[in-house]
Amino acid sequence: MREYLFVLLVAMATTYLAVPAIYRLAVKVGAFTQVRDRDVHAVPIPRLGGVAILVGFVAATLTASKLPYLRQVFDTPQLWGVLLGAGLICLVGAIDDVYELDPLTKLAGQIVAAGVMAFFGLQLYSLPVLGVTTVLPGPVLAGLTIFTVLVSTNAVNFIDGLDGLASGVVAIAATSFFAYSYSISRSYDPPNVFSSATFISAALLGCCLGFLPHNFYPARLFMGDSGALLLGLLLAAAMIATTGGVPPDQVSGTVVGAALLPLLVPTAIILLPLLDVALAIIRRTRAGRHPWSPDAQHLHHRMLQIGHGHRRAVLLLWLWAAVASMGCVSFVFLDPRLAATLVLLALAVTAALTVWLPRFSAHGHRPKVFPGH
Repeated sequence: MREYLFVLLVAMATTYLAVPAIYRLAVKVGAFTQVRDRDVHAVPIPRLGGVAILVGFVAATLTASKLPYLRQVFDTPQLWGVLLGAGLICLVGAIDDVYELDPLTKLAGQIVAAGVMAFFGLQLYSLPVLGVTTVLPGPVLAGLTIFTVLVSTNAVNFIDGLDGLASGVVAIAATSFFAYSYSISRSYDPPNVFSSATFISAALLGCCLGFLPHNFYPARLFMGDSGALLLGLLLAAAMIATTGGVPPDQVSGTVVGAALLPLLVPTAIILLPLLDVALAIIRRTRAGRHPWSPDAQHLHHRMLQIGHGHRRAVLLLWLWAAVASMGCVSFVFLDPRLAATLVLLALAVTAALTVWLPRFSAHGHRPKVFPGH
């Protein structure tokens, strides 16, 4: 645990200290997020924050490769593949932050980055289906690996609409995955808590915590696509490393738990971004529009429309993300009945806060109105 904590602190400190230099770089190259109808900021804000996050992850990876125990996870080239894939996807996002790439070019960059990770060995080798480890043909598993990366990167990109929202949600997801993968690896025979998934989760959490002070409302620097795509790829890497290589009976000792949790936990951990993507696709398709065409009806827009302020909307969405991810992970640690009771109580409290807090807004406050709505 001490080595993971050290890696987390290295990632956090490096990311935090790198932001001022990246801010100056963003201003110099003209990487600004202009104010659009669907945006909530009032003035152009520099982006490229993902480059600072990448610097933090690189520092954490190089540090871990020299530590007495964590360096064993570098016996295979998987993590070097993750590092290379992270660099590629951050580069694609950074170019988009400056020059505004078209969607197909960005999609191609994401596929290449995911393919690089798979080539270096970080891919799904099996799927836990109804409690049985199922090995599928190699091309199918490689395709599922790339699909997982695409879903995760675009899900994080979709929720990156309020200051600190995406980085906070990913930090919560990384915390949940760290607890999940650390717990699983302790059950190995012999026990070994050092794994690729746990390392990626710790480093990712550190990067998010280092970036958040600069990104929380009012943000000084946006992460941009360089950050959203990078965070999505790293989150996908942690999910793939855990889901594809752990026997179901190591996740839960019960038949139902072994059948459901290996796939349910990774889904729940990124449930909020996934829900936003699904609702957007349904909404836009029903309106006869392209599924990836932008609008002002994301979950964070709706929170503003019902009367929440910027900070409160972010904090409540963080709470929803925590209830979904940590609530599902709690089934790994607690008696199922106790875990279910706690999750239901947390859901009730979170729903009540979401509905009732706008009634206590400051006098004169009005819900955010977006053009065309």
